[in-house]
Amino acid sequence: MADAASHVTFEDVRAAAARIEGVAHRTPVLTSRTLNALVGAEVFIKCENFQRAGAFKIRGAYNAAARLSPEQLAKGIAAYSSGNHAQATALAARELGTSAVILMPEDAPRSKREATAGYGAEIVTYDRYTQDRTALGTALAEDRGLALIPPYDHPDVIAGQGTAALELLDETGPLDALVVPVGGGGLIAGSATAAKALHPGIRIIGVEPEEGDDTRRSLERGARVTLPVPRTIADGQALPTPGETTFEINRRLVDAIALVSDADIVSAMRFAFERLKIVLEPSGATGLAALLAGHVDNLPPRIGVIASGGNIDTRRFNELVSG
Repeated sequence: MADAASHVTFEDVRAAAARIEGVAHRTPVLTSRTLNALVGAEVFIKCENFQRAGAFKIRGAYNAAARLSPEQLAKGIAAYSSGNHAQATALAARELGTSAVILMPEDAPRSKREATAGYGAEIVTYDRYTQDRTALGTALAEDRGLALIPPYDHPDVIAGQGTAALELLDETGPLDALVVPVGGGGLIAGSATAAKALHPGIRIIGVEPEEGDDTRRSLERGARVTLPVPRTIADGQALPTPGETTFEINRRLVDAIALVSDADIVSAMRFAFERLKIVLEPSGATGLAALLAGHVDNLPPRIGVIASGGNIDTRRFNELVSG
């Protein structure tokens, strides 16, 4: 898969944008004078919490699914995910008139499991702390003859995710930096591919939870590092190792990785709700958290932030922000 990294191009992202048009939303970009004053820069927030299925994932899932042959689509789609890619793949399958089987961890947020089932997918569960989801998901797809769409380590998924940055830059014009949450690395890989093609001097800054800094360590080492599955409120970023393809892209295009604590994330969620009037899930708030907590070094004048998702139920949101 790593060899495919060099083939994820700006043209792939542009083609994905055309393919998902009318399926994925063109999400709004918000600004806040209060935020700008606190951060000391002009900040533009790409609100993927307003995306269909509540997060950016529909971009990549639909782009990949739409490129399957009619014969493959007729057999159905499989995926593995802690929640957002699960919902997106289920929705993509419904849009394309096929079925989906999704492998999800037993402790996935209830709201994400219910939404995935609501889109019509069959859910199979596993223990994320003792079982290998990639191996289980691959076996599940092979046993049932399904086309597997992984959550990040796939060129079509990466290209689809890059459309978020493409839209952001189309609206804002040139930016000095782009701050992107990092889980498996698909969003930042696609975003960096698009952003650096348009503006080669832009800094690409990833953000990870302190307890799950596998990408930061991998970039420092120059090879993929595997950690124990992190225990963090940012469930969408609770991964032990970067993707193979995404890492090959990110080692070339990502300039820095910032780390945020769970407390930083909660503060950002509270700020987003109280001052920006938007709801972000923990993983969706990490980019904003890095700015508010002062974890981005050498802050430039104009910064884009991808708020990657807002899939969180009322009970969990209240539990976190009221604590």
